[in-house]
Amino acid sequence: MRDRILIALPLLALLAIPASAQGEAERYRMEKTDDGFVRMDTTTGAMSTCREQSGQLVCRMAADERNVVQDEMERLQSQVKALEDRVAKLENSLAARLESTLPTEEEFNKTMSYVERFFRSFMGIVKDMENQDTAGPKPAPDRT
Repeated sequence: MRDRILIALPLLALLAIPASAQGEAERYRMEKTDDGFVRMDTTTGAMSTCREQSGQLVCRMAADERNVVQDEMERLQSQVKALEDRVAKLENSLAARLESTLPTEEEFNKTMSYVERFFRSFMGIVKDMENQDTAGPKPAPDRT
């Protein structure tokens, strides 16, 4: 009788395993490699490397290159966005500063009037000097 109970217990345990647990067993696929196993989750595609240590199979998540590349792309995109925002801010502040320092039309015309008067006076001085040179030769310096 005791032998029958010992045989029946494992059978009852198998019957107690729900169908979803059996589906879980089919969810993972194991492949032998040179230094252990590779376990793939057929639902998510996540990979784990498994090695035997002290008589147990120890699995660690494998680096998924797809996630690494995606993370790097997201980091670079956020960095580019931050740089674009910074450039736009600098351009706007520079344009605003230039516009605020530019003279008005009235100030520009007033400045041009000063420049014109300066050149006319300067040209008058040059003409006066030319007229003095053509008036006659200068006497030689007195040497004694």
